[in-house]
Amino acid sequence: MGSAKGGRVKATTTGVPGGEEIREGPDTFKRTALLALGALGIVYGDIGTSPLYALRECFTGPHGIHPTPENVLGVLSLIFWSLLIIVSVKYLIFVMRADNRGEGGILALMALVMQRQKGQTHLNRPVLITLGIFGAALLYGDGLITPAITVLSAVEGLSVATPVFEPFVVPITLAILFVVFMVQRHGTAGIGAVFGPVMCVWFFTLAALGVKELVHNPAVLGALSPVHGVMLFVHNGWHGFLVMGGVFLVVTGCEALYADMGHFGWKPIRWAWFGAVLPALMLNYLGQGALLLRDASAARNPFYLLAPSWMLYPLVLLSAVAGVIASQALISGAFSLTRQAMQLGYSPRMEVVHTSAEEMGQIYLPGINWALMVGVFTLVLTFRSSSALASAYGIAVSTTMLITSVMAYVVARERWGVSRALALPVAGLFLTVELAFFSANAMKVADGGWFPLLLAVVIFTLMTTWKRGRDILAAKLRAASIPLKELLGSFGDHPPVRVPGTAIFMTGNAEGTPPALLHNLKHNKVLHEQVVLLTMQTQDVPHVPAEERVEVEPLEQGFVRVVATYGFTENPSIPDVLKRCREKGLQFQLMGTSFFLGRETLIPSKKPGMAMWREALFSWMSRNARSATAYFRIPPNRVVELGSQVEL
Repeated sequence: MGSAKGGRVKATTTGVPGGEEIREGPDTFKRTALLALGALGIVYGDIGTSPLYALRECFTGPHGIHPTPENVLGVLSLIFWSLLIIVSVKYLIFVMRADNRGEGGILALMALVMQRQKGQTHLNRPVLITLGIFGAALLYGDGLITPAITVLSAVEGLSVATPVFEPFVVPITLAILFVVFMVQRHGTAGIGAVFGPVMCVWFFTLAALGVKELVHNPAVLGALSPVHGVMLFVHNGWHGFLVMGGVFLVVTGCEALYADMGHFGWKPIRWAWFGAVLPALMLNYLGQGALLLRDASAARNPFYLLAPSWMLYPLVLLSAVAGVIASQALISGAFSLTRQAMQLGYSPRMEVVHTSAEEMGQIYLPGINWALMVGVFTLVLTFRSSSALASAYGIAVSTTMLITSVMAYVVARERWGVSRALALPVAGLFLTVELAFFSANAMKVADGGWFPLLLAVVIFTLMTTWKRGRDILAAKLRAASIPLKELLGSFGDHPPVRVPGTAIFMTGNAEGTPPALLHNLKHNKVLHEQVVLLTMQTQDVPHVPAEERVEVEPLEQGFVRVVATYGFTENPSIPDVLKRCREKGLQFQLMGTSFFLGRETLIPSKKPGMAMWREALFSWMSRNARSATAYFRIPPNRVVELGSQVEL
């Protein structure tokens, strides 16, 4: 997800085709190392907490296999090669080249696909856009499950220490999650500053626990051979294929990794992975495997049973903190994903609170926060254990991975000019592995995998209904409008009365006459001395340079056309637009300026367009959307709203 995380260390980067990176100032070792430390806390929170439950689910989950030596080595082999092929090769080497001016994530990739090359037509574009939107909808399911499963699996370590704590696992988990959601309104800059160092301790602990057991049974290193992975399928057949659903849990943080590329750049993320995360994860997984070779009964919770008894309670505390960090990354990612959806026209306006005066990426969306909290609480109370939740985990992320591979292939062919002979085999390798993961996870639909799919279908329906409804509404308003030149020509020898001051009419059509202006003329029969027609638009790029944000075009008879352009990761702001208008020579006094906004009352009808139920849904969403006054930060005492009824 294109997430905006609290406390991140942000580099000034500019993405260029091919994923190259241009940095301001010298690219020093110290700076890259600092960014890599920040990436440990933000980018790898999700994938870094997988050792808490991944290997356990391969042997004790609904589709787990017996922890025989052959099976242990086979599972470890699949884990190693999955981390190598999916994370190291696909995401870190190939997919991270598909940046949209430095930004990553499924919506940024979709926006890149939407940018047509000159002189080319793309018959498959609607299909790809639909896939991108569905992939984004699936990520909300990930945003719900990750906090629930990571914190729950961390707290379950208490029941490993003593059964006395077992009845308190769920209440303690809910209490921790409640605090996490409550602090969102205050921003995460304070706790974010320690994310990197804490996760550094976490990965060191993972490595140390693994090495402690590995030295007693170094033969487990033989699992790095792919032969053991192949033999797992030979010996276990269909059951061996189903265990792929558990193996997939080790790579579930890949989409978050790609989404955070814009915050750190590709080099620090790669440094952090190859220098710390991958070695720590593999040492821990191999250590868990060595423990299982020594004691098969440890399969009930091999992660915590790696630790000596004196370390168990501190490890539970550290695991809970790591789980909170992983949860924070997904929660903030949901905030950022929703803002991108709003800017791209797939979500109604919602309240966006900036929690930092210095970092525009630190945002808080109250509506999304409380919806996530209710959803996460429902998951914890319904499934009640991380093992049960693991059945719901995987199907959403594996589907999103497939979509990312398809869209990255299109970008490689169309934008980078990579030949089909090269792009197809590479994409085919990734898709083959991911289709295996998807098929294995599809077997878990009845055990809980239905939840993220159902949630994705609901969110996809809401997003596409809003987009389609806005397009229909805009077309109807354009049809009812008249060209501005025709309006000015109709004044003739009897122009309307002009009153002092400036009137700003906001309109989505940069060429026609705003309906609010026509209503004002019809009912008030006056025009201000200066009339500004303001259009706010969003481009399919994450950021628009400040000097290109506002275009001012003087027209005749005191009319001025202003077009303000923002990227899909930026928040449109009327005060910002007015400031840039003054810089371009447009003079006005704010106290003598009135903003005229149109407010449409939507009436569902049986006319061609959308089904009646979708029209009713769109009307409901419109009524509950945040007002343009609050969203664009227009001074409320300067606003005049003129209403009209529109049949969809």
